[in-house]
Amino acid sequence: MSTTRIAGFRLGIYVFKDAEIIDFAAPYGVFSVVRGSDQKQDAFLIADSMRPVQTQAGFTVLPNYSFSDSPAMDAFLIPGGFGTRQEMYNRRLHEFIRLLPQTTLLTSVCTGSWIYAQMGLLDGLPATNRKEPDRLEASPPGKVPIDRLAEIAPTCRISRARVVDAGHIITAGGITSGMEMGFYLLHRAGYDEHFLSEVARTVEYSQAFGVYHDDVERV
Repeated sequence: MSTTRIAGFRLGIYVFKDAEIIDFAAPYGVFSVVRGSDQKQDAFLIADSMRPVQTQAGFTVLPNYSFSDSPAMDAFLIPGGFGTRQEMYNRRLHEFIRLLPQTTLLTSVCTGSWIYAQMGLLDGLPATNRKEPDRLEASPPGKVPIDRLAEIAPTCRISRARVVDAGHIITAGGITSGMEMGFYLLHRAGYDEHFLSEVARTVEYSQAFGVYHDDVERV
């Protein structure tokens, strides 16, 4: 794991129909705060095309790039949300991911890890997903997302950690764990604990940051 700060670390976040808002807004927000003191860091939105994207609850966003732009990035993040049920079979997305440089970290929040699982990328690796079901998932024939992950990727080692770092692939748990993903990617980018603590203090997240800081499984 890098101990030298990566100048200009770029996080690309995939947005799609019915993506969960907090899943992508939380890590984006963490990076936006960091830009106040380090303008070289960047987070941006990527979509299949340059059209507006209606995410969960009708919240509409404009992507900065499309797949065809092939923007340079150090990490690619797939959020969760109801739309992942379709994105699991999106061949254009799968091709885009497979063409990313090996140096690009593949990351996800919540059910975003289903997509990597469907592609076979989590075979033999540890990964996590959302552990708390909604009403539909909690009632027959529903299924908790982390259990669905185990079904999609039988050889994946299911972890209940908030963040799981398997090296090239990093997965985070349920919706608000997007905050931890944002902080953890800054850690992977080489920022020290003092800096991360200051960011957490600035966004009034210090107490939660302290609780979740060590809820990480690393390979």
